Amino acid sequence: MLIDEHLVQKVITPRPLESHKGTFGRTVLIGGNEHYGGAIIMSALATVNSGAGLTTVITNCRNHVPLHTHLPEAMCIDWQDKEKVLAVMKTADVLLIGPGLGTSSKSLELLTLALENQQSHQWLVMDGSALTLFAKKQFQLPFPKQTIMTPHQMEWQRMSSLAIKEQTIENNRKKQQQLKATIVLKSHQTIIYGQKGCYQNIAGTAAMATGGTGDTLAGMITSFLAQFPKNDETVAAAVYLHSFIGNHLAKKQYVVLPTQISQEIPKWMHYFSQINH
Repeated sequence: MLIDEHLVQKVITPRPLESHKGTFGRTVLIGGNEHYGGAIIMSALATVNSGAGLTTVITNCRNHVPLHTHLPEAMCIDWQDKEKVLAVMKTADVLLIGPGLGTSSKSLELLTLALENQQSHQWLVMDGSALTLFAKKQFQLPFPKQTIMTPHQMEWQRMSSLAIKEQTIENNRKKQQQLKATIVLKSHQTIIYGQKGCYQNIAGTAAMATGGTGDTLAGMITSFLAQFPKNDETVAAAVYLHSFIGNHLAKKQYVVLPTQISQEIPKWMHYFSQINH
């Protein structure tokens, strides 16, 4: 199925008049080691700008000041404080782990913690370093439930043992069904291998080929799942809107920065929410 604007219009509906921050979901983001704090900050920017009601970032303490400088709306927890980490994780409707996480023993500890403590009502988005760790340890880690994985083609090769040239729709679908997680396979035309079918994104531009674009997409997916129905269409809507905004910015720019996409999200969500209402 090709993703188009009609699907986005279906997912992004006007906000109810009687609502509060809890109405729009609690998101908890885990990532950002001492070297890659920018990744989790870009994910947090996208999550908040996409409308999540409450966002908490579990990250290396070195990232707390930069995070609050860029995004005072987010809360943060030191990822060394296991007691607080577990307490905050329990409050989440949707967890995101991976952007800037790294592949150290601490990174693996946090990923294992997230997988072992994921509750039945929670959804988990795995991106970046979390996928690398999962590919190495997938037979030793708890099996993911209600999980979205967002690999690019090389990460998917490590996870699925499918060389890029072997990553056909049929082969990818078989591997996705074995994993049972939803796979958002990122490329110049991203394909979502969901629980009820495949969705192909035809939007996007080479102007978006820069570091942090995937971190932004992961934040958008996390935020959409926190607010809207937790299904394939919601994931597809986030993927499409991410590329749609990139296309619009690329009309006047040679390169589209991830932070620019995040700044545009509220405007375009408002646009799509009003079309049929």
